[in-house]
Amino acid sequence: MQNATAGAETDSGSPMDILNELMSGDAIALGFSPGTLGIVLALMGLSIGVGIAARRFIFPKLMDILSKTERIDGKSLMAPKSLGWMIGFLAFSKSLAWIDQNTEPVWDAALVSNLIDWSFTLFVMGLLLAAYRLVDYLDAFIVVEGEANMASRRSLASVAESVGHLAVVGIAAFVMAGLVGADLNGLIAGLGITGLALALAARDTVANIFGAISIIIDQPFNVGDWILVEDIEGEVVEIGLRTTLIRSSADTLITVPNSSLVNSPVENFSQRRFRRIQPTFEFEANSEPNALKSFCEKLLAIVKEDVRAVKEDSSWVRVKTFAPSMVIVATNFYSVQSSASQREMNEDILLVAQSIAADCGLNFHEPRMRRQH
Repeated sequence: MQNATAGAETDSGSPMDILNELMSGDAIALGFSPGTLGIVLALMGLSIGVGIAARRFIFPKLMDILSKTERIDGKSLMAPKSLGWMIGFLAFSKSLAWIDQNTEPVWDAALVSNLIDWSFTLFVMGLLLAAYRLVDYLDAFIVVEGEANMASRRSLASVAESVGHLAVVGIAAFVMAGLVGADLNGLIAGLGITGLALALAARDTVANIFGAISIIIDQPFNVGDWILVEDIEGEVVEIGLRTTLIRSSADTLITVPNSSLVNSPVENFSQRRFRRIQPTFEFEANSEPNALKSFCEKLLAIVKEDVRAVKEDSSWVRVKTFAPSMVIVATNFYSVQSSASQREMNEDILLVAQSIAADCGLNFHEPRMRRQH
């Protein structure tokens, strides 16, 4: 008998009984008892706290662990606000639904049912907004800093973000149509004819999208490359679904349709393995042959020893031609790919040539003005 009494006391003190006891009583506002209203408000506060924690702590930590780039700093990164609201509405909706199914609260059942439905609807809207914003973080998983193909990965990330945004917008349109009660079957059936009409009207846009895909597959250039296409020259800033942005040497942004890039010859200066340097020197016509030969040999030897020089076997310094009043010496050198090294090496060659010419007793040609009669 004592055991049965003890068991009954244990059952009456279970968490579910305690929760039901807290939510009992007379309704005071909107059909809620004081205890039920307090628990609902507490759940609302906890849901907001869960959303804030996910946005400020959990998401940055996951990005810090999973991302492949050092640009993602988990200490300063925060998720989009829509992600926090999404998680908060989901937690609130599920917790209210659990209480409704597993306890006996004193509240307005119809009002709570609407509240659960609206919370879930807001969760779906927050999910779509968060998905649209999170697409911007794709480059953290695609681009690996320090790898040889980082430029191509950055180009892929650029197009992937554009495709991701477009996909989220398309899905959002169907989801929102379903939420407002639209006939999705009729909508999908109508897309066949509408899609054909849109394809004919937007064939240039479709061509640009396929152009973006071709650029990513063939990789004639990547983000960060310096290119020349027709009369447009500059650095590739972004490869989008429809257009590619190029920043010119005048620091202006040029928008080029992807279809034009695919159908035009593209000269990619960033893919050069070396840079060519070809200064010429003009000496007086009465220069000694031995002095000219000595000049050529000394200049070639000095340039070949330069650490910036490449393709030494293809480098040369030779007397090119005799003109009526001068002798022209032509050169051919190669420097490393850097444009800065090319400019520096070209300057050094000119200064060294001046010094060697003086040592060899050569005089640079000085055009004389004709006398005016």
